[in-house]
Amino acid sequence: MIDTVRQAPMPLFADGLHLTEKELLACQNIAKAMPERNSRARANLAGHRSSLIKGRGMEFAEVRHYQQGDDVRTIDWRVTARTGQPHTKLFVEERERPILLLLDLSQSLYFGSSLLLQSVQAGHLATTLGWNAIHHGDRLGALIACESEHLELKPRSRRQGILQFISGLRRVHENQLNHLGSDRRDPDHILRACQRLQRIAKPGSLIWIITDGSHFSPQCIAPLTELKRHCDMGAYLVTDPLRQGTLPLPHNFSLPVRDGDEDLVLTRHSYQAWLEVQQRQQRDFIAMMQQLRVRTQLIDAGVPLAHQLELLR
Repeated sequence: MIDTVRQAPMPLFADGLHLTEKELLACQNIAKAMPERNSRARANLAGHRSSLIKGRGMEFAEVRHYQQGDDVRTIDWRVTARTGQPHTKLFVEERERPILLLLDLSQSLYFGSSLLLQSVQAGHLATTLGWNAIHHGDRLGALIACESEHLELKPRSRRQGILQFISGLRRVHENQLNHLGSDRRDPDHILRACQRLQRIAKPGSLIWIITDGSHFSPQCIAPLTELKRHCDMGAYLVTDPLRQGTLPLPHNFSLPVRDGDEDLVLTRHSYQAWLEVQQRQQRDFIAMMQQLRVRTQLIDAGVPLAHQLELLR
């Protein structure tokens, strides 16, 4: 982490380097201030809102081509007979919706130039989205992925879901922090995480991807495409001012930095080449999400998450 003057206030209970239970519990205040997404409220029904989960329910949604795994009882025989191809009916259900967080805690996120490590900001963001899910009565689950381990948390309701996530996040984050630069790593850990998520995500789930984008390879497109067929998906790209080229720097400088497992000294000349690599990785990830028709929002680790609430809409 590069020592620079912090121009923004530190989030409550945070030191910018570690993740503590207090600061993650405090994220529920940010979640309460999040702008509401458009949803069809149904106060007279059992759930908090209409979750738009497509499955068996009371309200007809649409007819589409039959897909492997669909309930044969929902086949629309009239449309099937008319078109000669099997079609199935979809309905809108009113029930708890599974929310799944794919949280990338790769070594490359343990980088910060201004306020927080990107991994800390990613943790704040994931926890805030988790609290938001719990506040809306949804079930929260997660897949936390890094080079040395994958932690899979099945969706659970109410405080059980968020508390199991906070506990797992703190443990994985601290373990990564204590073993930066170790040889225990799987170069395809994000691909494996996408493949695992493909197996555990139920149809109708909402998936949030939180990452710096540097480990998403073209091979990730196949499992994510399959997920997108049955689930809603959104992505957050966690950035840093130094990696965005927005950090004010003197004309001549020599900055020792740790980039993942690599120690570097950036000068005016080497910084431009390094910056191009960082921005190309970000552009590649955004292009991949665009190919999947997934909206990507950029979250700055140099600014408290509470000051970026409009990006959480």
